[in-house]
Amino acid sequence: MAAELAHGKGESLRGELADVLAADLADVLTRLEPEQQAQVLPLITADQLALLFGYLPLELQTELVAGMPRPQVLELLNLMSADERVDLFNTLPADRRERLLPALAQAERDDIRRLASYPRDSVGALMTSEYATLTPDLTAGQAIAELRRVAPDKETIYTSYVVDHDRHLIGVATLRRLILADPDTPVLEVMAPNPVTVYVDADQVEAANKIARYDFIALPVIDREERMVGIVTSDDAMDVAEAEATEDFHKSGGTLGTLTMSMKDATVSLLYRQRVYWLVLLVFANLFSGAGIAHFEDLIAANMALVFFLPLLIASGGNAGAQSATLMVRALATGDVEMRDWGSMLVRELVVSTLLGLTMAVAVSAIGLFRGGPAIALVVATTMLLIVLVGSVMGMSLPFLLNKFKADPASASSPLITSLADGIGILIYFGIATVMLSWMGHAIA
Repeated sequence: MAAELAHGKGESLRGELADVLAADLADVLTRLEPEQQAQVLPLITADQLALLFGYLPLELQTELVAGMPRPQVLELLNLMSADERVDLFNTLPADRRERLLPALAQAERDDIRRLASYPRDSVGALMTSEYATLTPDLTAGQAIAELRRVAPDKETIYTSYVVDHDRHLIGVATLRRLILADPDTPVLEVMAPNPVTVYVDADQVEAANKIARYDFIALPVIDREERMVGIVTSDDAMDVAEAEATEDFHKSGGTLGTLTMSMKDATVSLLYRQRVYWLVLLVFANLFSGAGIAHFEDLIAANMALVFFLPLLIASGGNAGAQSATLMVRALATGDVEMRDWGSMLVRELVVSTLLGLTMAVAVSAIGLFRGGPAIALVVATTMLLIVLVGSVMGMSLPFLLNKFKADPASASSPLITSLADGIGILIYFGIATVMLSWMGHAIA
């Protein structure tokens, strides 16, 4: 495509673009230069463009809309799905929003105002109002006819929601069950009562977890008066889950928050701000390790063999802690583990880390015999066991502690665990060396 555009043959692409899936076209468009993107947009039909925008990053959507004439933007907003429309609308400059809003149809204006009023991370900001409802007095045949009528304007009709005259949700009817039922069967007999719901002011992650747990196509959203106000679809839930996993991954690496753009587009200033906080903080945390080493200078001078094992032992504690923290952060994020499980998790971690520490102690003791003799081997093996045990328990417990104080468990990042394990490991190592070598009659200056 880029070659055709470069040679002024963009018009010849019009027919080909009509057959390209919106997701694939979005992928191609993101790889083009801004000038080429501007050449491609007029070749795409309005309906296809509305679908295409749903697959583009919001930043790119905003950039593309900035170059569009007002009538084209209005047509695009009218054709986009409700949730995607409000996301794009909210990214536009305030003055442009004020000019566009009066030109939209009354229904679209009301929908934008309502959806835009919800907090950014709430279910209300994620949901769409384009869902199919049925009344309990319909038959299965009448319900199918109603779905056929409203289908063009709805996000999905595979699941319909049965509501009373006050819009209280009383059941869910799938298209499959409606089709298989006798046409004269009342919807009340076809629907599934007591549906799983999520409150409109709940966190988006809660909706994503429920959709994943129950394998829903869409999840109904209700307000605190139990009235239905929207649905969250599975594709939006997948986006939330991906964003949450990305944020946790970034935090586990010692950055603040999540990159909202491609790494290729991230500026030096942004990358610097994302990474500098933890690095500077951990510099001061590592001073604790330096102070520990300085305190045992005389012991080190009298037993130089101890220095050889220092990096090995300290790294082992940090690695064990990082492993435990990673497993526990993920378990807490998915809901597999809750605060009340800390006790049982601690017992199991003690057993596992003891077995790991013993295995590593046996391995390192052989090197200790070779490098420093039986006394050093015993010190190193004992230290390895305790360091792995302490690092693992610390890595497992810190996410629980952060969760207890309403902080993100992902903040128990590998750099933080490693720095803490370093300082504690040094004290353990040289403390054990002081006691055991003195007890065995080795020289300690």
